[in-house]
Amino acid sequence: MTLIATTAAATASLVTAGLLTSVSAQAAAGCRVAYSVASQWPGGFTGNVAVTNLGDPVSGWTLRWSYGAGQQVSQAWGATVSQSGGQVSAANVDYNASLATNGSTSFGFNASWNSANPDPASFTLNDVACTGGTATPTNPGTPTNPGTPTTPPIPSDPPPSVPPPSGLVGWATQNGGTTGGGGAPATTVTTASALTSALNATGAAVIRVSGTISCSGMLRVRSNKTILGNSGATIAGCGLNISGDRNVIIRNLTFRDWNDDAINVQESATNVWIDHNTFSNGYDGAVDVKRGSDFVTVSWNRVFNHDKTMLLGHSDDNGAQDTGHLRVSYHHNWFDGSRQRNPRVRFGNPVHVFNNYYRANGGYGVASTENAGVLVEGNYFENVKDTYHLGEADSGPGRLVARNNHFVNSPAGQTGGSVASIPYSYQLDTASNVKSIVTAGAGAGRITV
Repeated sequence: MTLIATTAAATASLVTAGLLTSVSAQAAAGCRVAYSVASQWPGGFTGNVAVTNLGDPVSGWTLRWSYGAGQQVSQAWGATVSQSGGQVSAANVDYNASLATNGSTSFGFNASWNSANPDPASFTLNDVACTGGTATPTNPGTPTNPGTPTTPPIPSDPPPSVPPPSGLVGWATQNGGTTGGGGAPATTVTTASALTSALNATGAAVIRVSGTISCSGMLRVRSNKTILGNSGATIAGCGLNISGDRNVIIRNLTFRDWNDDAINVQESATNVWIDHNTFSNGYDGAVDVKRGSDFVTVSWNRVFNHDKTMLLGHSDDNGAQDTGHLRVSYHHNWFDGSRQRNPRVRFGNPVHVFNNYYRANGGYGVASTENAGVLVEGNYFENVKDTYHLGEADSGPGRLVARNNHFVNSPAGQTGGSVASIPYSYQLDTASNVKSIVTAGAGAGRITV
């Protein structure tokens, strides 16, 4: 069920939305909207909305539409959504308030439905409708939505339009997808100061790391960044912090000896892909995702000589921020003797743990706690005494469904409860083949980027 608005006259009957700027007296209004139902189940569905500004740059927006069959939005990401009767209003959040000409943004939501779920018949943006082209507003000097802030925080520029990167599967494909720096020109860094500056800059960027960079603490990563390791690239002593930003890709890097976390995703950060990296001998988490973050894929990484691997949700007391978020896919990772938290999950549902290779994990493989919902599917467990279980330490039990796993000198673990459906498509490798597949492909240096 997909509805796309276009600029062509032949498609004027399709649903589109208008755009009116409050920052230019001569601004033109126009936009394109794509509305789709990403997944649907009895009583509920997930919707995705993408908006492209075809007119002059705008600062602050509100998209409105009406449901005619009783649909009710329950939660959203990438926008602040409210509903009165059948009328739905979706307002920008801080990072996507500004839309340049031909700039795009997207958001998603979950909603309930009854016997039918028809698409909305029309949209407006800042209270102006259009047919996919541009037009001069009749009263451009007056904002159509006086509640929209006139000086929002300046977000990073959107990345150039490029196809999604090959190999991306899982939650990071949702909510508009994850493209990182897109087609921006690459910048190569060889020092900690250059890396820090490049990561913290506004705008889309592709950053290549060359050689070994020694550093300490956590380096802030801003939105719309792709961070790639050249052959042998290593970050030693420090980690990367994605805090409240979105659309970040980290691939083909070796992390070692970090003194906090290697990669920390927090404070409602969204759309992050962490792929083909190697982690060893760090202080705390290799990859921790917490504080309301969402739409993350962690794939084809190797973790060895390390204790606390991957924490999802940092505290039992953070349910208000975390519930409805912390959706992460972990696939084709090599948990190579890493002791625990492979991953340890709070609140997120569904969390998808599939086609990973677990070898000699001294503590445990997967823990589902605090009402999380975890699907453990198609994994290979070898010499793991505690493969997966419900609850951990003082954390109460979550829910866990296990299917199609392969066990070598390892018992099947504890299961219980139900898990929400997986909304994206994926291909599941046969579990008995996962060891050979993952050991041949996981970690830094196994791909060319």
